[in-house]
Amino acid sequence: MNALPDLELLRTFVAVVDSGGFTRAADRVHLTQSTVSQQIKKLELTVGHQLLFRDKSTGGVTTTEEGELLLSYARRLLATAAEAMEVLRRPAAPRTIRLGVPEDFAGQRLIDLLSGFAGASPSIRLDTVSGWSTELRKLLDADGLDLALIKREPGDGACLASWREELVWVESARATVELDPVPLAVFPTGCIYRDRAMRAIERSGRTWRIAYSSQGLMGVQAAVASGLGVSLLPANAVLPEHRELGPEQGFERQPCAELALVKGRSNLSNEAKLLAEFLMANISTDQPNTAHAGS
Repeated sequence: MNALPDLELLRTFVAVVDSGGFTRAADRVHLTQSTVSQQIKKLELTVGHQLLFRDKSTGGVTTTEEGELLLSYARRLLATAAEAMEVLRRPAAPRTIRLGVPEDFAGQRLIDLLSGFAGASPSIRLDTVSGWSTELRKLLDADGLDLALIKREPGDGACLASWREELVWVESARATVELDPVPLAVFPTGCIYRDRAMRAIERSGRTWRIAYSSQGLMGVQAAVASGLGVSLLPANAVLPEHRELGPEQGFERQPCAELALVKGRSNLSNEAKLLAEFLMANISTDQPNTAHAGS
């Protein structure tokens, strides 16, 4: 035997045995009787054995010893082929991308950004983790994330792309707060805005106190709006209920921070590359973005 039997030949062979003759098999496999006969002959040439005895008086068939042996394998091969085709017809399981996002980026801003990606790539599942930059960096180093958006000082390491982020001092638009010590409405330890605010106030010769701390952006925004404290926020997070503060009130202007797209230790999958390209094309800040060749 020089070649494996064709599945179509095996299907015809099984049909002839199961139906008990060539004529009935032809109806079952939707072929002419002469074609069925030709396929059986071709199968016998392939395996090098006669497989069927034909009873010319009745038109029935019986299997030879070799035919009986091949029949059991033929059924298994046809069943395996049918199973493989069924599996291939099923929708592929979604590929998961693990994306880390800053706490102040999560929420409606993230939903608005990623809804377009989800619509364009329905076969990709996004698993997002929100946290502060120090936490996200640890997850990237441990290969717990494929990609992460990290708030950081400009140029602090390699990245796929980065966006400048303007920072603004704000207080309540309705009430002026006591400015020594300066009451701060801040995010928890590990947030670049918190560190910047504390250092800037210390450079001005004043002291500060933590008046309010929140894990989420909405909490800090609300605390400022209600007059609980002063905060340093991204320009796109300033609300109408906020009033900006500047040098005339004793708050020096801050250099831009950076939102950076960073990948994990492993090579990016094709799906993760699609997400990275989408983020680079669609993240919008008040400052132009810069794409980086390195990773």
